[in-house]
Amino acid sequence: MLGKYIRKKKRLSPAQIMVIGFAMIILIGAMLLNTTIATNSGEKIGFVNALFTSTSAVCVTGLVVVDTGTYWTLFGKVVIITLIQVGGLGFMSMATMFAILVRKKIYLHQRLLIQEALNQYDLSGLVRLTRHILIGTFVIEGIGAAILASVFIPKMGFAKGIGYGVFHAISAFCNAGFDLMGNFSSLTSYVDNITVNMVIMMLIILGGLGFPVIFDIMKKRKFSKFNLHSKIVISISSFLILFGFILFFAIEYSNPDTLGNLSFKGKVLGALFQSVTTRTAGFNTIDLAAMKDSSKFLTVIFMFIGGSPGSTAGGIKTTTIGVLFLAVIAFVKGKEDVEAFGRRISYTVVNKALGVIAIGISIVVVLTMTLSLTDTKFTFIHILFEAVSAYGTVGLSIFGSPNLTTAGKLLIALSMFAGRVGALTILFAISNRKKKNIIRYPEEKVIVG
Repeated sequence: MLGKYIRKKKRLSPAQIMVIGFAMIILIGAMLLNTTIATNSGEKIGFVNALFTSTSAVCVTGLVVVDTGTYWTLFGKVVIITLIQVGGLGFMSMATMFAILVRKKIYLHQRLLIQEALNQYDLSGLVRLTRHILIGTFVIEGIGAAILASVFIPKMGFAKGIGYGVFHAISAFCNAGFDLMGNFSSLTSYVDNITVNMVIMMLIILGGLGFPVIFDIMKKRKFSKFNLHSKIVISISSFLILFGFILFFAIEYSNPDTLGNLSFKGKVLGALFQSVTTRTAGFNTIDLAAMKDSSKFLTVIFMFIGGSPGSTAGGIKTTTIGVLFLAVIAFVKGKEDVEAFGRRISYTVVNKALGVIAIGISIVVVLTMTLSLTDTKFTFIHILFEAVSAYGTVGLSIFGSPNLTTAGKLLIALSMFAGRVGALTILFAISNRKKKNIIRYPEEKVIVG
């Protein structure tokens, strides 16, 4: 069905089909969730709330307007976790999986879509890469689900424990942040549980690294042999996790409402988990609203940066901030080339990084200002936190998405969509950019700084 649709729409660019494809999945999800069989009360949730939830699931964000664990029926939860899986892998990856299963040929136009979805430069080996991604995803999620189930089964029973293990493994690997614990509590009851913390964190990290990096690690196994992309991703990700852990641990150590009353093990796990989850995962093991303002602002910064390209994570991406940092270093040192690990980075990449950051900041600024007009009962830090969480597809919230006005919910939903599909992709889809202009105007100096 999707293949026929794509062939009929050959005039559409890959970016346009990406935007339309995600929008269609969100709409289908909203219609399924806005049914009486999806809610425990037997009443429809309303289209705006259903649309918000579907957008949050497909865009693997985790912001919710109702408690996932208690409000939805089994049908509703299955719909949500299916949307998360499709959104995390990308609809083209799922379509490719079905094409592989039925032994259907994948044409050039479909390969171009896969290339756009996976953010790859080369067309060769895309189907093989997609196959490996699908297999790797199900293996990693399966292992995570089995370990989590071993913790949940003794407390919840076999069937429920298995279900909770599967749900949270998929949600964690896809960096979605949806949970079934009830009362909007997320994983706060497991703040000092080593098994749950380590498994969820590893799933978040693996999902946030992206399969191109994972495959590079598995194939070469030595940092010096990794390609430049993998080196930058691993370096920036490791630094952010360690830096975030140290700061959260130091700032919240004596705060009685967060880490203060926990054992030393609980403090370490709580600070480490907070450092990992802020990179677009959406789970939390401490009360975010009770954090100090400095921790909230640090969380905003981390949410804006997000994970890595080709992963299930959102944000402007680790490589974007890494390339910008390297460009600044090159400028300060008076170098003409941007360099890292003995390699030169093209200025085309630097310009793209600047564009991504500028667009991201612009969206967050506009969203924050607009929300301050539509949702006047919240403070600035609350609104900024929610805006960045939505655009970074994180899912963390300190004042609660259920308290948003209808206009606020629609704005957040649009931001989540832009964050997941990619602001550049949406702009390219709207502009339908053509070939590069061969005309070059005379150069003239402009004073900056």
